[in-house]
Amino acid sequence: EGSGEPARLRLYNSLRDEKVDFVPAAGPGSKQLSWYICGPTVYDSAHMGHARNYLTFDIIRRVLEDYFGYNILYVMNVTDVDDKIILRARRNHLLANYAKEVEGDFPALLAYARAALATAQAKQTAKVEKAKTDAAAMAQEAATKGSGADKRKADELSALVPQEELKLKQTADAAAKLEGVAGAGDAAAVFDAAGDAIAAVLDADRGATVTDPAIYRAHAAKYEKEFLEDLTLLGCRFPDVLTRVSEYIQEIVDFCQKIIGNGMAYAANGSVYFDTQSFQREGHVYGKLNPWAVGSAALAAESEANFDSADKRHPSDFALWKAAKPGEPSWESPWGAGRPGWHIECSAMASSLLGAKMDIHTGGSDLRFPHHDNELAQSEAFYHCEGCHQWVNYFLHCGHLNIEGLKMSKSLKNFVTIRDALSTFTARQLRLMFVLQPWERQMVYGEQSRAEMTARESQLKNFFGSVNAVAREYKTEAVSTRWAAEEMELSTGIGEAQERVHAAMLDSINTPAVMDALSDMIKQANKYMAARQATAAAGGAAPQVLLLKKAAAYATRILSVFGIVDGAADSIGFPAAEGQAGSGGVDAAAGFVDAIAAFRDDVRDLCRAGAEKGELMAACDRLRDETLVDLGIRLEDRTNAKAIWKPDDPAVLRAEAGERRRQQQEAAAKKKQNLLNTKSKELEKFQGIAKLPPIPVALADKYSKFGEDGLPTADKDGSPLDDKALSKAKKEVDKAAKVRAPLEKKLQEDPQFMAKLQEEVERLTAEVAAM
Repeated sequence: EGSGEPARLRLYNSLRDEKVDFVPAAGPGSKQLSWYICGPTVYDSAHMGHARNYLTFDIIRRVLEDYFGYNILYVMNVTDVDDKIILRARRNHLLANYAKEVEGDFPALLAYARAALATAQAKQTAKVEKAKTDAAAMAQEAATKGSGADKRKADELSALVPQEELKLKQTADAAAKLEGVAGAGDAAAVFDAAGDAIAAVLDADRGATVTDPAIYRAHAAKYEKEFLEDLTLLGCRFPDVLTRVSEYIQEIVDFCQKIIGNGMAYAANGSVYFDTQSFQREGHVYGKLNPWAVGSAALAAESEANFDSADKRHPSDFALWKAAKPGEPSWESPWGAGRPGWHIECSAMASSLLGAKMDIHTGGSDLRFPHHDNELAQSEAFYHCEGCHQWVNYFLHCGHLNIEGLKMSKSLKNFVTIRDALSTFTARQLRLMFVLQPWERQMVYGEQSRAEMTARESQLKNFFGSVNAVAREYKTEAVSTRWAAEEMELSTGIGEAQERVHAAMLDSINTPAVMDALSDMIKQANKYMAARQATAAAGGAAPQVLLLKKAAAYATRILSVFGIVDGAADSIGFPAAEGQAGSGGVDAAAGFVDAIAAFRDDVRDLCRAGAEKGELMAACDRLRDETLVDLGIRLEDRTNAKAIWKPDDPAVLRAEAGERRRQQQEAAAKKKQNLLNTKSKELEKFQGIAKLPPIPVALADKYSKFGEDGLPTADKDGSPLDDKALSKAKKEVDKAAKVRAPLEKKLQEDPQFMAKLQEEVERLTAEVAAM
């Protein structure tokens, strides 16, 4: 930059754990890129943790394609052969058959469920203890050696402890849930509480009997279809190439054979293992992404069944091809029937399409080790004779999506499916939530991120709506287009925002910084609009619509790059949703004509009936708060100025109206409760006064005789009162009379006062109870 050369795009590269200049493999001037993204393992419904990967890299892809102008060959795999798929398909099949087997025999089902949960608790307790032991041992080793790599490994192992503890708690909760439904005789409730534990026991006992390959393919096909539908719902661009493991078996076998031929893999008892030690002796580096994790069996075995094997030459070696086992799908190979290992699948499929060098490889940060490190090792071993020591130039990993302090995960049962999330948020809102967070860091799926997204969406919608409203109110041909200092200032602000956006894009596609730059530009534009509308109302300069449209169009363009807006290049703001103004052509126009006609009828009827001003205003409010809401129009009243309207989603407007009604109802309820409290205290006070005896009776213990004026004349013994005693007695009578006076006054005004007050308190009590 100091030499006058334009700034380069820099990306956070996991291979270096820092931002580095991005240079395509085809050369600095090339616009051609190759990209492989680890796709889904289709064993269950995708959740928001998966969306963190696919949606995040859809945003990065769009920036590279639509902002920087790269042409990308985007390859995604679908893992349809995997330990998780095999296990889930087999267990679901066994569980369904068992449900038929025990139909009508609830005691047998309950006993089996209790035994299964007891087994699950015992196994999970052992896993918790092992996780604690491994973490403690690694922490001790790290403390002794003082190595940063050992410290990171210790931290990673320590993070596994609360995950295993959560699983143990969930197992205990399942046992408690089972006992809670045990007396109901409801089989469905038992399977709901203990289904996973029952399936695990069934699998251990009968798993080897499930031999039909159609069971596994049908399971994978179901969730692959669901995943592709999820991509569409999220608004993600589809890959250019979608690869299935089951369609690349021969390529995987060939890949294994070549690695064996290059001396970096070996066959044993029908399986093939990668030789990590031979690989390193050949001058390669194993564990480029997470070197500190190499040697940890707990981390290396994550997401892979049967990692430990007596056939392996070294503990770090891993399976490229797994010998066939009963209850698993298999294919023929030079080593006998078997199936691919997890890591080899991506290496073989990506290499068959992209060759010995690719620009970008992406996935979640949990894939760094072992999956991506093993991919790199396999591929470098495969291309060893071609001198390959770097199969991938840029490894991009998105941060975990955390919920309640833990990674969102199916195994932890702390997930929100994509479908569930889309029942709460729109796809636009989820995408906006993601661009407000750094793509390479952990993201918390919680109230704070949702609140930030909601506030930013509201800012954008209000800005676009205001610009369009100003454009309707101040036609360019009807106002002066001469700029003053205010316009120059806003124009400068727009330019500065554009520079900030570009710098943020170059800085590893820093989407939060981009959104902050747009937000500052919008705040400045809003301030300008308000000031110019005020001067226009006073007969002065009006807002410069063309300048405001420039700001709005630029914001729209950047949002379009992120996939938040999907509209024409010259459009402004969010597109109209179904049912929103601007989305329905003739049908929408008919709706507005009907609304205007109905409103006119209301006003005419009110006028004929001699309506008061308040009734006419109420009719106007109904048009704003009900009729126009259903038509997707937000009508905003302004003091001493014409109302402005903005198109919006009817569902959003109804939700806002519902919230206003709720607040109004709460305020009314609070007001009525306060009135009830006041009236209840008043009733209690007057009931207390009413119970007081007449003054002569109340003072009988002091005075025995009273005159016609109500004042005492003799003490309790009958002796006349002297002047001093009379004065004291008068004060006591006046005090007693003052206490009784409020009720006497009320009863003089209305003899039914107490009865009416009692009725009012009873009525208010009933109304408060009904609110």
